[in-house]
Amino acid sequence: MLDKIVSIVREAGEIVRGAGDIAAHTHEKGAVYDLVTDYDVAVEAHLKRELLALLPEAIFYGEEEKEFQDASRGWAFIVDPIDGTTNFTRSFHQSAVSVALVKDGQVRYGVVYDPAKGEMFSASRGGGAFLNGRPIAASDRDLSHGIVIVGTALYHRETYTDQTFRVMRHLFDRSMDFRRFGAAALDLCYVACGRAEVMFEYHLSPWDYAAGSLVLEEAGGRTAAMTGAPLPITAPSSVWGSNAACWPELEKLP
Repeated sequence: MLDKIVSIVREAGEIVRGAGDIAAHTHEKGAVYDLVTDYDVAVEAHLKRELLALLPEAIFYGEEEKEFQDASRGWAFIVDPIDGTTNFTRSFHQSAVSVALVKDGQVRYGVVYDPAKGEMFSASRGGGAFLNGRPIAASDRDLSHGIVIVGTALYHRETYTDQTFRVMRHLFDRSMDFRRFGAAALDLCYVACGRAEVMFEYHLSPWDYAAGSLVLEEAGGRTAAMTGAPLPITAPSSVWGSNAACWPELEKLP
């Protein structure tokens, strides 16, 4: 199953790679910082068609869907056609196609593909995590030697800005450095392969983190909401992802 999902996601990535005049195909969903492109819609349509052909009994839970079905029972695909759309509209090559396959509320397979870099992260529960077919593992660095990736809850900044910057200051004083990339699925995968040690964001949707969270967990890391609760599959959540060495830092946050 994982290989088949990887193949479908790679095909979807070609739509992203072949994008032409992106600006002419970009629209605002609401706020000026909440963007969608015609390519998001085309990628999601491709994924919906091909993934449901692969597993017809599954439901499809995608970012651009107008109506959401209950993904907590049976099989469900949770999909972000282009995670990091704003990056994509600026030709800032930090975006990904993200697909998770869930069974009864538990992520069983996760695939995150960065078409610009040709990096395919994949995982199956109990089967390990991989980058372009090679096993990956989270680092063993502690926070003082670690890089922290932050997301700024952009679409809900009025609610979470103060909390975000409070935690940023706390971690900045205790870590090596910060990064802010703007694509949560890739942020989780970067912790999974040891490019960073921690990522956090105060508001993400399941399609942002479902696939990447499994990649990180299968690479030896851990994920949770900022409260320590398990990540939900059908509702937005804050997200903390880290290697094992930095996991205790979650309990020390202000």
